[in-house]
Amino acid sequence: MRQGKLWLGAIVIDCTDLPGMISFWTEALHYIPREPPGPDGVVLKDPEGRGPNLSLYRTREGPLRDYRLHLDLYSSHPEEETQRLIQLGAKLERPMAPGQDFVTLADPDGNLFDVIDKRGWPSGQRFS
Repeated sequence: MRQGKLWLGAIVIDCTDLPGMISFWTEALHYIPREPPGPDGVVLKDPEGRGPNLSLYRTREGPLRDYRLHLDLYSSHPEEETQRLIQLGAKLERPMAPGQDFVTLADPDGNLFDVIDKRGWPSGQRFS
């Protein structure tokens, strides 16, 4: 249940290849479009209503060199999910280093995100 008057509603990613990004992120997160995609963007939603929306909007700018924001995707099967995401079109940017619990990938438009090992979390715990 939501507490307070403010909550996270959507994460927004600007992209140059809107159709490719829609394909990648719907498969990666098993999200669905909230409404049919328009020429300039789409809002993807968690079909179970548990996660925030992911909004994809077309931009004419290319990917930034320095990222000030990225996604952390938690996984109880990080190796399996990393391979699945690579098969969907992600690129491995940084493999897991000794003492770390994550790998860094780039989506098809070059946006960075991490897959974080969350094995052993209590059943049903999604965020912490």
